[in-house]
Amino acid sequence: MTTTLPQAPATAPRGGPARRLRGLARVLVRVLVRGGAQDPPWARPALLALLLGTAVLYIWGLGASGWANSFYSAAVQAGATSWKAFFFGSSDAANAITVDKPPGALWPMALAARVFGVNSWSILVPQALMGVAAVGTVYEAVRRWSGEGAALLAGAALALTPVAALMFRFNNPDALLVLLLTLGAYGMVRAQEGASTRWLVFAACCVGSGFLAKMLRAFLVVPVFAVVYLVAAPGPVRRRLWQLAAAGAALLVSAGWWVAAVAVVPASSRPYIGGSQGDSVLELALGYNGIGRLNGNEVGGLGNLDQDAGWARMFGPQIGGQVSWLLPAALVLLAAGMWATRRAPRTAPLRAAFGLWGGWLLITAVIFSFMRGIFHKYYTVALAPPIAALAGMGAGLLWERRRSRTASVVLAGVVAGTAVWAYVLLGRARDWYPGLAPAVLACGLVAAVLLVAAGRLPRAVAAGAGALAVVGVFAGPAAYALETVTTPHTGAIVVAGPSTGFGPGGRGPGGMRGPGRGDGRPGGALDGGRDGGGFAGPPPGAAAPGRGGMRPGGGQWPQGGPQGAGGTGRPGRSGGGGGGGGGLLNAATPGAQVTARLKAGSVSFTWVAAAVGSNNAAGYQLATGLPVMAVGGFNGTDPAPTLEEFQAHVAAGRIHYFLGGGAMTGRARSGSDAAQKITTWVQENFTAVTVDGVTLYDLTARRG
Repeated sequence: MTTTLPQAPATAPRGGPARRLRGLARVLVRVLVRGGAQDPPWARPALLALLLGTAVLYIWGLGASGWANSFYSAAVQAGATSWKAFFFGSSDAANAITVDKPPGALWPMALAARVFGVNSWSILVPQALMGVAAVGTVYEAVRRWSGEGAALLAGAALALTPVAALMFRFNNPDALLVLLLTLGAYGMVRAQEGASTRWLVFAACCVGSGFLAKMLRAFLVVPVFAVVYLVAAPGPVRRRLWQLAAAGAALLVSAGWWVAAVAVVPASSRPYIGGSQGDSVLELALGYNGIGRLNGNEVGGLGNLDQDAGWARMFGPQIGGQVSWLLPAALVLLAAGMWATRRAPRTAPLRAAFGLWGGWLLITAVIFSFMRGIFHKYYTVALAPPIAALAGMGAGLLWERRRSRTASVVLAGVVAGTAVWAYVLLGRARDWYPGLAPAVLACGLVAAVLLVAAGRLPRAVAAGAGALAVVGVFAGPAAYALETVTTPHTGAIVVAGPSTGFGPGGRGPGGMRGPGRGDGRPGGALDGGRDGGGFAGPPPGAAAPGRGGMRPGGGQWPQGGPQGAGGTGRPGRSGGGGGGGGGLLNAATPGAQVTARLKAGSVSFTWVAAAVGSNNAAGYQLATGLPVMAVGGFNGTDPAPTLEEFQAHVAAGRIHYFLGGGAMTGRARSGSDAAQKITTWVQENFTAVTVDGVTLYDLTARRG
């Protein structure tokens, strides 16, 4: 029997693996650029253009903002130097005290700083990329059940929201919070479609991780997400309940693992938990960053500083231009969407999506409207994703049904109302491009007239009316967003858009305007100028700066008065002026002589200096690259360190200098007076010298 062996080919094929790789690369590029076979040919290029445009908008000129919020930049610097500071979110690499938030939002920036060095770009670019990711996530969530056109509208609406353009170019924790909540909403959309446990747990983990960015703010959406899933997900009730229980466990683990880790580390082996009075993360979450924000009773905080709480807050002169351009439209379109899908099955994904995004918007807007504690304008960035999603979904639904008289009239009314509201908002910035408001109004009204008959117009004319409506709707927020990205922003408090007659640069009811564009709140504003924070005058009971005024409750303001007034928001300038001393809201900008003196002999000390208040300390730390102890934490009201602990550090030779000035601890209604005691003890026992306008006490040389 003869066996015939297979014959090898005379010539082996050349470049087989390379050819296959090239073919695979061509397929991947085609999918990336063209999208799936079922997608319209214009959809993927339009998405790429949206994401690229968002990236340019959010990244262009970032370096102009310098350290942005120096409070967080100093913590990033610490985390890029010390892994212990990285884990705990310490303000300094020597781990005296943490920032008054969990460290989650610091981690991406600190990792980037470890790779690319500590600079403005390594700190801010991660925030901008989070914004691009959030826009893409909203697009994908809306596209699943409303189509590519509605998804593009939603993505553009988010990208062009002024407060989003602000916060995705800034280093506050809100950027990561918004991205995680948006990812959570996308996970909920996917989970509801097929009762997916995997996607439900993913959504819970995203929201839980948001706790590590901004604590209980992340949990505002939890009731909405849970109710929508319980009501609208397929499957029996028992299955939905145990799925929600699993998601709840995932939420607690993702939010609580860091809290548990901190709890098991002895207090002597970790930094003090900034923002708390008892060195407790739970106290920080439930008090200073929790219930205290709602009722204004924040121990160690600044009390109830907001007098505009109520139903109109989101539309008022201080908040309106930040986020409310499409808010009325989103509310109308939410109602229209729920009405249009009222007869759909219980598990209809589109109605569930309206409920999901609408619930997020309503619960967050109501809580923001009635918060009695510290409320900053940029908090409203959390409203941007649901507003954008509802605007895109609702407009897409009505456009599809434009042949219905009711749908076309509602759509036209939404466009006209949005144009009128934009006219009102633009009119508040009276000296800023005055011709824009009437142009936007005219554009929107003309488009609205055409849209009434959109179902009976030729396709090309109807498309033109739709395009004109998009221009009229987006022109106002786009102009505000462009103004925002072309203006440097620094300080603890920042605001999007141009100056208006209220808030930044203006005068509110009963308020007084200080040199730093205070926001006009009675008794002097904590929210400062358009680009940075600053006091609009001394607190009640305090003498004017420079007159050695008394602090409320006793004691004198360091260096003759409260520092931090008049924040300009421009890099390289301090709100305190003069010698560059920092304050509650503005970081110090030390001169060359001060910086050189702090660096001299620094290897012999754990902290080259100590200063009251985190912002004050941050400026010196960023200038020197060396640890500076923030006495009293952000407000100067934390009992960290106590006088006895500080004296022990001095006796052991761990601190070189004490810096005069700093946070206005007397403004707080409650909290520790340890910082005041430390200041008094230093003034009584050490001699002061003035360098570059800054008062320095050498703690290695006692008086007498």
